This record gives sequence, C-alpha cells and structure tokens, in this order.
Amino acid sequence: MPFLGDILIIIGLSAVVLYLCHRAGIPVIVGYLLTGIVAGPSGFGLVRQIEAVRILAELGIVALLFTIGLEFSFRNLLQLRRTALLGGSLQVLLTLLAATAVAHGLGRPPGEAVLIGFVTSLSSTAIVMKLLQDRAEIDTPQGTSTLGILIFQDLVVVPMMLILPLLGGAARESPETILQLVAGEIGVVVLIVVAAKWLVPWTLLKVTQTRSRELFLLAVVMIGLAVAWMTQTAGLSLALGAFLAGLVISESEYSHQALGSILPFRDVFAGFFFVSIGMLLDLGYLAAHPVETAGMTAGILLVKAAIATAAALIVGLPLRTSLLVGLSLSQIGEFSFILAEAGNKYAVFTGNRYQEFLAVSVLTMMATPF
Repeated sequence: MPFLGDILIIIGLSAVVLYLCHRAGIPVIVGYLLTGIVAGPSGFGLVRQIEAVRILAELGIVALLFTIGLEFSFRNLLQLRRTALLGGSLQVLLTLLAATAVAHGLGRPPGEAVLIGFVTSLSSTAIVMKLLQDRAEIDTPQGTSTLGILIFQDLVVVPMMLILPLLGGAARESPETILQLVAGEIGVVVLIVVAAKWLVPWTLLKVTQTRSRELFLLAVVMIGLAVAWMTQTAGLSLALGAFLAGLVISESEYSHQALGSILPFRDVFAGFFFVSIGMLLDLGYLAAHPVETAGMTAGILLVKAAIATAAALIVGLPLRTSLLVGLSLSQIGEFSFILAEAGNKYAVFTGNRYQEFLAVSVLTMMATPF
C-alpha cells in the first residue's frame, strides 16, 4: 500500500525533525512545516499520495479546533461578540483595503488586487489556536480576543467566495444560489442550537450508561465530524464547524471525559495538517525570487500586525493585549489557500502569482511561532 508507506515516511521524518528542532529550541509547528518541505514535491519528493495527506490534514483541523471548543463554552463565546463583530470587521476591512491598495499601486489588475486583499486579510485559525493552546493562553484576554476575530474571519469567507467569480469576469451568482447558501447556514445554526440544548446531552447520557469507552469515543467523534461536515456543506469553514462541535459537547457534563478521549489523536492528526502546508512551498520559486519573497513576507507580517493591533485598541483592549493579538494574527491563513485556488481557477491569479502567494503564505506561517 503506497499510502501506508507515505504515512510511515511522514511520521518517521517528523520524529527526526522534531527531535532536532527540540534540541535547537525551534517550535514544534515549524518542525512540522520543515518536514513537509523536505518530504514534498519541491523537496526530496518522498511522499506521493499528497491528496490522501490533505484528507488527513482536514481531520487534523477538525481534531484541533474540536478540542479547543471543548475547553470553551457558549457563555464565553457570547462575551466575545463585541471583539468578534467590531474587532473582526475592522481587522478584515482595514487589511483588505491596505493590501488591495498596495497591490494595485504595484501595477496589479483590479480583480487580482482585490483577491490579494481577500487572502491577506485572513489568518490561520489552526496555527494560532495550536500555539495558544500549547502556551495555555486560550482563556487569557489575548487568547479570547484573538479567537473572536478568527471566528469572524471564518464567517466572512462566505461572501468572499461569492464575490470571487466576479473578479475573474465569470457569471454572477444567481439570487437562488445565494438564498440557498444563506438558508443552509441558518439551518445549520438552528440544528447546532437544538443539538447543544437537547440532542447531544441525551445521546451522551445514553452512551455513558453503557459504560463502554469505545462507544463513548465513537459517539464523540461522530458528533464532531457531523457538525464539521454540516457547516462545510452549508458553505462555512471546516474549522468553524469543528469548533462549534466542541462547544456543543462542552455544554454537557461529559466534556472533560470527551476531551480526554480525543487528546491522544489531536496532536498526530494536527501534525499532518502542518506537514501538508509545508508541502505547498516551491523551493525552486523561492530560490529564484529570494529578495522579493522575503520583502513581501516581512511587509505582510508588519502591516497585518499593526492593523490587528489598532483594531484591538479601538475595541478597548489594553496596549499589551492588543500587541499580542496583532502578532498572533500577522500570518496568512489556511482558508486563504482555498480562495487562492479558486482565484487560479477563475484566472484572477496569472503567471507566477499563485506560486508567489504560496511561498509568502507558508513563510508567514513559519514565522508566527517565533
């Protein structure tokens, strides 16, 4: 089985790279990204079944955000509404305008400039929340504020996806399509509220009465995957769905037991996500354009950090907390890859722009832990 061999290569290589990173004091996430670069197509080409690795990467996002949701609650989420709505909208809008203006000023066509603004305005939920979780900072002011803005970013991806075809001159989305999308999202929200209130507590009560650890684990995994799948089907992000699934179970009295059951799987599958991101980096393009790529990477990190810090200050957060929020949100996010792929499909990105985007995005992700 070629896929089993690829999994063995990734796990074995990750163990070696993570050990070396530990000795050198380099963060774990950077180790996983380096593993992906070494094993990927532009490295030694050790992994062939890249699509299968991406499927495992999606499971990694689900496991990571699911455990974060388990440690949170709807009460905490409601407290974030000002940060999420005001801080999130300011961060996305200001970053979008700044990136679009700079790109257009550098001679990029209007459609491409707007797409650059879209992908630049989003941050990496998986990387940021993993770092905050490792540092036990999710419940701190900077952790909760960062989470609120990331949730807003996951929601704003939907209108961005609807606008994308227009940037490439494709046909406008029909009103029926937009209405179906909105109706689907409202339906998913209603289902999640109903599940949190009645369905999940009743299901977990019946499962725990059997005293079967295996059945309890299967029930928890089923709930997590089902909610993540529903949100993705409705046009929302997989990460948001996984987080909401964790929130649903966190409202029950079995949340600690569920967290203990999922933790052993989380780090392994999350590792596949970071490795898959590393595989996207084209070392050939990086070697051919080192100065340009480094300049854009530094510019994005600085501008995004400054704008997110300003947004947090406007919301009313202290200076230290605002700076930490700004630094946390300075990278380009994983959902930007989906927008960029769609932009490539609609011919919004032309020439080497897509590879340029991939190189800069992966480098901003690698810089985040530091």
